Amino acid sequence: MQNKRKCNHCQLEFEEKALFSSFIKGEQKYFCCKGCEGVYRLLYLQGLEDFYNKLGNNTLDSFVDSKDSLETFDTQSFLDKYVIKKDSLYEISLILEKIHCIACVWLNEKILSKQKGIIKVCINYTTNKATLLFDLESIKVSEIIAIIRSIGYDAHIYDVRLQEQYAQKQKRDYYIRLSVGIFCMMNIMWIAVAQYAGYFSGISLPMRNILNIAGFALSTPVLFFSGWVFWKGAYFSLKHKTPNMDLLVISGATLAYLYSIYASFKGGETYFESVVMIITFVLIGKFLEVRGKKSAVDSLDKINAQIPLSVNVLRGNKREEVSVYDVKIGEIIEAKPGECIAIDGTLLSANALCDESALNGESLPMQKQYQDKILSGSLVLNTPLCYQVSKEFKDSLMTSIVNMVEESLNIRPKIQEQANKIARFFSLVMFFLGFMTFLSWFYYLEVSFDKSLMIAISVIIIACPCALALATPIACLVGLGRAIEQKILFKEARFLETIAKADTLVLDKTGTLTQGKLKVVEIKSNATQEELNVLAQILRQSSHPISQAVLKVLPHNDVVCAFDTLEQINAKGMIARIGEDIYLGGNFELLEERGVRIPEEIYQSQGDKSSFCFAKNQRFLGFYALEDSIKEDAFSALERLKKMGIALVLLSGDNEGVCKKVAEALGIKEYYAKQSPIDKADFIDRLHKEGRVVVMAGDGINDSIALGKSDIGIAMGGGIDLAINVSDIVILDDRIEGVKEAFYLGRKTYVFIKQNLGISLIYNALTIPLAMFGLVIPLIAALSMSLSSLVVALNSMRLKQ
Repeated sequence: MQNKRKCNHCQLEFEEKALFSSFIKGEQKYFCCKGCEGVYRLLYLQGLEDFYNKLGNNTLDSFVDSKDSLETFDTQSFLDKYVIKKDSLYEISLILEKIHCIACVWLNEKILSKQKGIIKVCINYTTNKATLLFDLESIKVSEIIAIIRSIGYDAHIYDVRLQEQYAQKQKRDYYIRLSVGIFCMMNIMWIAVAQYAGYFSGISLPMRNILNIAGFALSTPVLFFSGWVFWKGAYFSLKHKTPNMDLLVISGATLAYLYSIYASFKGGETYFESVVMIITFVLIGKFLEVRGKKSAVDSLDKINAQIPLSVNVLRGNKREEVSVYDVKIGEIIEAKPGECIAIDGTLLSANALCDESALNGESLPMQKQYQDKILSGSLVLNTPLCYQVSKEFKDSLMTSIVNMVEESLNIRPKIQEQANKIARFFSLVMFFLGFMTFLSWFYYLEVSFDKSLMIAISVIIIACPCALALATPIACLVGLGRAIEQKILFKEARFLETIAKADTLVLDKTGTLTQGKLKVVEIKSNATQEELNVLAQILRQSSHPISQAVLKVLPHNDVVCAFDTLEQINAKGMIARIGEDIYLGGNFELLEERGVRIPEEIYQSQGDKSSFCFAKNQRFLGFYALEDSIKEDAFSALERLKKMGIALVLLSGDNEGVCKKVAEALGIKEYYAKQSPIDKADFIDRLHKEGRVVVMAGDGINDSIALGKSDIGIAMGGGIDLAINVSDIVILDDRIEGVKEAFYLGRKTYVFIKQNLGISLIYNALTIPLAMFGLVIPLIAALSMSLSSLVVALNSMRLKQ
């Protein structure tokens, strides 16, 4: 006969050999599965080991076949799909359920931050999205989920395609609880009418008792069922010593409920209708707040919806439908007309037509040729195409854009941090004020107990800091959503606040103010075909617009030169060595530094044009004059920025003549030519010393140092892959109008944030004294508290207009 032993967690009996043992706090424990061991350890970690004493002889369900098993979170396939490796650490995004107020966010951040192995926790109140940076060697994902559940909340993995399902589930729960609350409120109002009528015209004791019993029967399900979300939040706020909105609401409603029961037996006035209205009004306010936040998030989720879940991969002679997460670099994908490209790659078909409007706002289709880049997020038109994967799904352009948008809400503006600090201590202060109000009315003013209690309840309820906590995040969310619609991506929400305070805009010329599509308008060359072949090979190594423009006018050839060395000199050009020969390609300054004598007529040919020179072994070989056109929207955009009080500065690596021509055409008074990347960065430093808040707009190619030095770096979308990496804001459609819109949205959002904070602070400043003076009854307090949150949410929605 086999020995049997109980699992220390679920208390189910198993054959001893089917269990595994583990030492916890020096004692050997037995478990039937890893799930039971994980929960057992978690309960001990949180000091809840008394749970097993209360369990008695009861048993629990084993975690092996449970739908909520935590083991799934630790599988390799789950980690590959949802956990991102960042250096030696890992990052995961979760959606927290049952978050009711800013104190809930603070509680989760506090508990999680204390866990060994969790390096950083950031929770966004508006979206309930938690981003955690952790050490996978010290803590598992399953343990993180279990910790969240242990404090009364729940978490599921952030997957935008599942968000609608969870949103519907949350709405359905609110609908049921609201239905009960509204039904009871409508009926209890008839009872209240009868009671008030009896108060003036007289009412018999039996009838009064019947009405009180009916009021008790209708208020009880509202308080304990409709108000369950508040009860749960209040319990955990007390457990972790963090008073919150839920505690304020439940305290006020419960005090009114208990007093009404007492008054029913003593023949006093009851307030069952106030209990029902307090809970129902606040619940309606919470529901409308949830709907408002969902509406604001919708514009962000539209981006995710564009990305397909699977693609057709050609493997051998077969066409297989494969998840985008399982496609490897080098594999070949076939895309049909009407399909959205999911993964970046290189075109293998002879030609193709793609719609890239989702990326850059360009309304005209883009003609693609063999070996051209195919970008995720573009739409296939006309004919099917085949392309070779160059990046994994998680590194592709559209995924990078989506991740940037999602992460933009995780870093809070300074003004939000300040508001959250106030809200965090507000609840405790209001309990104190409510208690002092009761003592003042009851003892000092010698008012009846029931009236003193009702006044104190009004103070507690009316002072919930929901509007204060909601003021900044909801405005930021709407502002970011509006920016996305304008093809503007903010990497972090805090940049809305920074750009709102900016007073100086530094602009690069090529690719920012100009089209970046230079054309060679004059050529003077005595180079041989062999020397031109070398020049072409040099220019292929550079992505600079001047290099690419000159390359287009050189004779096409397939000759490959083997360079001994190839060096790029910032803002000057390139130097190549083949054997004993030194080749120079760049501006006048580069050639002069290397001892090349430039003919006088070449200097005179430059004028106000950009130039490119070519030399070999100190022998001048050729000169190319180039022109670029100013972007059409630059004139109106810069004029609007000047009216907004923004100082404009032009920094360019080009010559004096070209810079002067562009600056004068656009009305820019301050401009500097022949600026290297280091010169541009030093100039930003000088502006900072003058106390300026500086925004730098460049093409993201050779302005990375200056972009990093500035308070806000704006990269134009021409070089979109690099732009996302080096900037704070990306203008996807490459328009100067986008820079102007970024300033406008930043200032407008900041104004709305201050309006929201003003609304919430004025509301509290006016209503709390009114409640303390006994001029507000509890049901009006509940209504006004909910209304203040709704006003803040609706005010933020005006940003969409």
